[in-house]
Amino acid sequence: MHIPATLVRGGTSKCWLFNQVDVPADRDALERLLVAAYGATDPVELDGVGGATPTTSKAAVVSASPEPGVDIDYLFAQVGIGTGAVEWTSNCGNCATGVALYAVAKGLVPVTGDGTRVVMRNTNTGALLEGIVDTSGGVVRHFGRQTVPGTRAGGVAVGLTFRDPAATSALLLPTGQSAQDLRVGATGPVRVSMVTAGAPVVLVDAASAGRTGAESLERMSEYVSWLRTVRHTAAPLMGLLQPGGEPGDAVPKVGLVGPPVAYTTTLGERIGSEDYDVSVRMLTMNVPHPAIGLTSAVAVAAAGLVEGSVVSRTTGGPTDEWLRLGTPAGVIAVRCTEVRDGLPHRVTVQRAARLLADARIYVPEAATQAA
Repeated sequence: MHIPATLVRGGTSKCWLFNQVDVPADRDALERLLVAAYGATDPVELDGVGGATPTTSKAAVVSASPEPGVDIDYLFAQVGIGTGAVEWTSNCGNCATGVALYAVAKGLVPVTGDGTRVVMRNTNTGALLEGIVDTSGGVVRHFGRQTVPGTRAGGVAVGLTFRDPAATSALLLPTGQSAQDLRVGATGPVRVSMVTAGAPVVLVDAASAGRTGAESLERMSEYVSWLRTVRHTAAPLMGLLQPGGEPGDAVPKVGLVGPPVAYTTTLGERIGSEDYDVSVRMLTMNVPHPAIGLTSAVAVAAAGLVEGSVVSRTTGGPTDEWLRLGTPAGVIAVRCTEVRDGLPHRVTVQRAARLLADARIYVPEAATQAA
């Protein structure tokens, strides 16, 4: 059997997009299909279309939304690499960037002038996002010059906004504390902020852990096991793990934050300490993220608005509208607007997307059949 699909680049991720009418509605059957299509039982995903890295082993199922005021629903899938499983618990802003362009290019949302708005609902989490796709001259574009840190390739400009990423203070700070000490395994406590905005995220004050927050990807690889322990320790405190449950590696997202320092990006560009506000190094699943996931960027920006968080202490106090994040790939600027009572109701990041291919993915007929 074959399944129609479109490969998109959104920001620094690649994601296969499927129309809901072409894939099973049943979640278990859909998971079996994705595992087969991606070759996800293989750690290099050789016999499938997976990219063998967390940022290139992603999928989304797209449909017109029945919700008033929402154009598109999308179900995000983080397809495991060598695990034969799919994580369904999170969202991906980079893939949402690709979904916005896909919706316009495929006629799911009509072009409206120089910028076409696409309102999207992530059905994994209920998050609402808004993409403003460059359609200058009333034309859908397949190529563009907008770049993002992490690649020199241009794409179609998409302004991606997360709407009400933290609806209340109680949701923003699931433990009720802006920062707290967290004992990790047999080591001493480290200072962390646990926040839920865009995604559940635990941010470690790098200095309290004897790190800088500006480590290279190679050095971050040495910290993966320890950061996974941080994640698994924080998960029950954030209400993400029931007693006796098996901890996962999709949420909470986890990383280090520290003060800005001069460094060289993965593309060889020199960044000065004055060029950004806070250093951030995150994991994606169980490897260092080459840049930063957009949902994590939203959480860092939201934490920057909170007095006493590890982010605001690093920046010297609660931040204003813009926060510049120093990532391994370069500086990513995040804008918080409509801030009321310390909560941003709109968080925007400028991204780029490109449709790469329309394809038919061949999978065994038995792939969607129950064992």
